[in-house]
Amino acid sequence: MLFEELSLIEPILKALQTEGYTQPTPIQEQSIPSILQGRDLLGCAQTGTGKTAAFAIPMLQLLSKPHANTKVHKAIKALVLTPTRELAIQIEESFKAYGKNLPIRHLVIFGGVGQKSQTDALHRGVDILVATPGRLLDLMNQGFISLKDIELFVLDEADRMLDMGFIHDVKKVIAKLPAIRQTLFFSATMPKEIQTLADTILRNPVKVEVTPVSSTAEKIQQQIFYVEKQDKRGLLMHILQDKTIETALVFARTKHGADKIVKDLIKAGIRAEAIHGNKSQNARQRALTNFKAKTTRILVATDIAARGIDVDELAHVINYELPNVPETYVHRIGRTGRAGLSGTAFSFCDAEEKEFLDDIEKLIGLKLPVQEDHPFAMSWQSLMSGAAAAKSKGKAKPSRGARPERTSRPSGDERQPNLSGAKRTPKSGSRRWGKPKSTNS
Repeated sequence: MLFEELSLIEPILKALQTEGYTQPTPIQEQSIPSILQGRDLLGCAQTGTGKTAAFAIPMLQLLSKPHANTKVHKAIKALVLTPTRELAIQIEESFKAYGKNLPIRHLVIFGGVGQKSQTDALHRGVDILVATPGRLLDLMNQGFISLKDIELFVLDEADRMLDMGFIHDVKKVIAKLPAIRQTLFFSATMPKEIQTLADTILRNPVKVEVTPVSSTAEKIQQQIFYVEKQDKRGLLMHILQDKTIETALVFARTKHGADKIVKDLIKAGIRAEAIHGNKSQNARQRALTNFKAKTTRILVATDIAARGIDVDELAHVINYELPNVPETYVHRIGRTGRAGLSGTAFSFCDAEEKEFLDDIEKLIGLKLPVQEDHPFAMSWQSLMSGAAAAKSKGKAKPSRGARPERTSRPSGDERQPNLSGAKRTPKSGSRRWGKPKSTNS
């Protein structure tokens, strides 16, 4: 199917053509017609499925038509509620790209920055508001925002809202919405509390479910490097000697670890920046912008970025440290291999992390190929004896819920969901560093 077959208006089709989008992803193909018909929608969608475009494109088309509140020039007609700053910014960028030929005003608001520019824009008038819960409630309490004219409401990443402790804030927002509205509800998983919330706010919804989390990893070329913990720095430098790796997203487990990797890279003459929860919003956005522009070769991130960084044609992800939650591995490597393109994920595994790797392989249903052709290869005997020693000391298996990046009360902007636009016309695959020499059996 092509976008032309989805009954989209010409200004949107032109914008999609400019973006290089031709074919809708499955969630877009299933969601867009129902949303255009005014139906409520319950979407269960994982990272990389294109759900942002699935709701943004039909919302723009619906809002381009005459509305009941047209006489109220400054009334907010649509609200997208999302848990993190980075995701909010990228959703607003999607509205900007797909709606570039339409006279529709959109604004993103989030905490961690001054509110004046946001309140000034609200005063001028906004059609679509993208917001994180904390800043939205704050500006509502100050009288800058009214939701009484909302016609379209999107709750994005509902399970992340629950996980981050924002579900009560979400309920406060929902209580201020008009009873008659169109609601689009998206969540990667459906725990009981999220299902209950969906049942209370949706009216006879269309249900769309795509891509279970474990299958996301199958299209990405993955390699495991067994290495001693103290040799990871040397292995990273060795891999980055390959100049065909133009950019790479490197994942560390902690903020301190991310900063240390950046220091080591800069010392070696490699342009690198870190993105994590201790960085200001402006610093995080600047680092992401530099990485997208390829002025920074390496972006080192903690798991705040695992579901939120959307970089066109990112070919390489490197797990400097494996996460202790296997689903996080899938979200990390899902930063590459997006929109029909190929991608490669390298993962370093020391003895203490072997149990994490076992959990990851169990989740994705794959035995990952081992790359032994490097100067820091760890012997199988050392790996197994070290793993056994770590297990006996209880070092290798922190609580599945442990999240080094999370604070006691996240600001609404720390954990990262997915987003991806529509499918681009696939380009030829990029060169890959190294080939697996042997497979772990």
